[in-house]
Amino acid sequence: MAKTAPAQESDGDKHRLDKWLWAARFFKTRSLSAQAVESGKVTLNGERVKPAKSVKVGDMLMVKAGSSEFTLRVEALSDRRGSASVAALLYAETAESRAKREHQAALRKANPLPVFTFKGRPTKRDRRQLEKFQGPEDE
Repeated sequence: MAKTAPAQESDGDKHRLDKWLWAARFFKTRSLSAQAVESGKVTLNGERVKPAKSVKVGDMLMVKAGSSEFTLRVEALSDRRGSASVAALLYAETAESRAKREHQAALRKANPLPVFTFKGRPTKRDRRQLEKFQGPEDE
């Protein structure tokens, strides 16, 4: 079964930004996409907007999801969530955005965050090392 792009709908149809972001699989739930738009993590054509703002084909979006930042052009409209391969047809990421994300991913891989190996409560030895590291308490 071949996967095809969602049908382009007429200009009279309104597609909410939060619904489109959810359908394009940038956020797991529609409420998370609405929260991201409200908090300014999503801009439409360089402006901060509300979740109910209508999107149309050709609009430029900047989406900050987690530690990644995407710059996209809306290619198709859909308010239904489909498979990832169908969702990828809804937008086109700019080459600069893709290169920047890959570079940041390489930096994160080269310099991973330190991992704490404590499991459960610290032992007496661990507690003493923590106290030695933190320094004397002022009482």
